[in-house]
Amino acid sequence: MPRSEGAQEVRALCIYAGPAARHRIERQGLQAADVGTIPGAAGGPKGLILGPLDRFIFGDWLEQSTQAVHLVGASIGAWRMASACLTDPVAAFLRLEHDYVRQHYELKPGERRPSAATVSALFGENLRAFYDGRIDEVLTHRRYRLHIVTAHGQGLLGREHRWRTPVGFLGAWLSNLVRRRAMGLWLERVVFSTPGSELPFDSSDYPTRQLRLTHANFSAALQASCSIPFVLQAVHDIAEAPPGAYWDGGLTDYHLHLNYAAGPVIEGIVLYPHFQKAVVPGWLDKHFKWRHGASPFLDNMVVLAPNPEWVCALPNGKLPDRTDFARYGQDLAARVRDWSAAVAASAQLAEEFHGWLRQPDMSLVQAL
Repeated sequence: MPRSEGAQEVRALCIYAGPAARHRIERQGLQAADVGTIPGAAGGPKGLILGPLDRFIFGDWLEQSTQAVHLVGASIGAWRMASACLTDPVAAFLRLEHDYVRQHYELKPGERRPSAATVSALFGENLRAFYDGRIDEVLTHRRYRLHIVTAHGQGLLGREHRWRTPVGFLGAWLSNLVRRRAMGLWLERVVFSTPGSELPFDSSDYPTRQLRLTHANFSAALQASCSIPFVLQAVHDIAEAPPGAYWDGGLTDYHLHLNYAAGPVIEGIVLYPHFQKAVVPGWLDKHFKWRHGASPFLDNMVVLAPNPEWVCALPNGKLPDRTDFARYGQDLAARVRDWSAAVAASAQLAEEFHGWLRQPDMSLVQAL
């Protein structure tokens, strides 16, 4: 619908800040040198909307500084953060966007949706091609310290199985309902980190293991972090890691609501390009609204997220998401058209962030 003459353009970007972060930027604005950590959330196609922000932040703005920055990612967020570590991050983000928008899985006769085995095989092949010959660029980046979050199955979830897996996830759901930490009986948080890197958050909130990210386990760890249960198969027996099944990192840490405020990078801002205001702890917490609020963990965080009013003007009145695979079915051209339109519109997010950095307006910064 065209805007009436004189109508004001809807702002695309909302900026939210924890109390410590707000106090800091009130005094000195936000500088590239202030950033200590950047998370990348799970969320599938929703992450596409962040492409222009990623290209501006990593391809332009952060180049004005020299400090080490920790990149923590789960699922598509892990793919985004690993892409930021490549020599030409702008080209890498453009390729990620191209490949993700156009992913397509042909159905076999009688299938209503592709099998997990089919999706895993093709997705893994595409990931390996994406980073072919370039893993060392990620592992040895001069500034960026990558942390890939995965969920390591315990007990009944130790191996993927026709009936043990659904029963195990039911147990995880019930345990999480009682207490988030109790879900650790079923799913351990395992973080694969570039060698010599401390975790940029305190991990005592949930059973956690940190392992070295190496050339031998990079592809498997990244695929595991993206392996949504029942949509993709678990990745088993990752090199240089405890045996067993590894699933999507979003299961334990959907939006990476981690204790950054007590981590070793407490002097740095946690800059979070995100697709919404709420930083939801785990995937199984999606419907537990009482767990969606900010906590002291996020005191030093700045969230950059699309304005819900602006989102309403995108195709289908929403961000791209996994329901679109069913919505469009085998009509790849229509899905590519609408996802590409949403991504093109999201250039406004980067433009507005760039403008705000030049002239910080604290009236535009809301409480997280």
